[in-house]
Parts: sequence; structure tokens; C-alpha cells
Amino acid sequence: MISKTGRNHQQATTKQAEIVREYGPFDGAASIHGVTHDGRRVWAATGTRLVAFDPASGEPARTLDCACDAGTAFDGTYLYQIAETRIDKIDPRTGAVVASIPAPGQGNDSGLTWAEGSLWVGQYRDRKIHQIDPDTGAIRRTIESSRFVTGVTWVDGELWHGTWEGEESDIRRIDPQNGTVLERLEMPRDTGVSGLESDGGDLF
Repeated sequence: MISKTGRNHQQATTKQAEIVREYGPFDGAASIHGVTHDGRRVWAATGTRLVAFDPASGEPARTLDCACDAGTAFDGTYLYQIAETRIDKIDPRTGAVVASIPAPGQGNDSGLTWAEGSLWVGQYRDRKIHQIDPDTGAIRRTIESSRFVTGVTWVDGELWHGTWEGEESDIRRIDPQNGTVLERLEMPRDTGVSGLESDGGDLF
């Protein structure tokens, strides 16, 4: 969990990210590939299972067996999960996959978030973020980045994404129209961002 306080909307700023809490390790999970927040619990993609945990206690609440090797998102009702070359729409009550669409990066996708009726997909080595139709997977627009893209999220109408390249990682607020970097939170050395989500307040 990372603090995102001290924003400056007038010009680009660079600050050190402050890690305020850590969660895990989770049983059977070697790494975390994506995260989302459903308003009560955090869902973490561990490769073969989605793990939901209480952000207050850190205790796992439930798991769903599914392919989950990259970003995770929540639209208020359904979970969306990148699984290699597709994005699965999952009913969190039952774990059933109710629909699937092609992932724009065809297996090179990273982050995932829901905003403005669209899915937003990070494409790691291609340094892109795609806005896609959640029903068809059609690309609505593409934003270029200057760094490898990992997690993506929207917070109060602002687009943020994680980067991880050359042993360095940060979290960036960018202009969703042209990709201009407006703010950077630099991660501590040897700490990288894979998934990214906001709690709706002052924490990622």
C-alpha cells in the first residue's frame, strides 16, 4: 500500500513513494500479477487463483480458481481478468467466467482497470495503454508511454500507471489525451510495481 499525497496539479512533480503497509505472502503464491478493489476487499491475481483479502486485517477472505497472469479489474459487478491472450469476465459470487474477449496485446498485456464504461489495458513492452470495448475487445484509443507499462488505474478522473524497466519502477499520473507525464512517485530500490489500484482515497 502506497501513499499518493502531496499532488501538485500545476506542473510535473517527482516524489519518493512512501510504502505504508505490506500484505502477504499468500499461500501458494510466488508473485502477484494484478490487483483490484471491490469497495470492501482487495483481489490479487496470483497466477492460478484470485485471492480476496480484507485490507484492514490483511486476512484472506476467499479464493477463486482461475487463470490470472496479469491485470485485474472490477466494474462494480464483475471482475475482469487477463489470462494470457484473453480477458475473462468473472462473476465474483460464483467464480464462473460469463464472457471472454481477446486481449489487445495477444499475451503481452500487463495492467487492467475499469473506468468510463471501458477497460484500460497496459501493454508492457510496447509501452502503451489501450482503452477497449468491454464487450468486444475493440480498441477505442491508444496512449503511448515512454516506459514499460505495468499496472493502470483511474483515480478521480486521473489516469495513473506503473512502470518497471531497467531495475527502476515508478507510478505516473499522465494526461489521458497525449500521455504527458504530470507526476511521478518513485519506488524504493528493488521494489517494482506489477498491479496498481486505488482505495478511492489517498492510497494505492
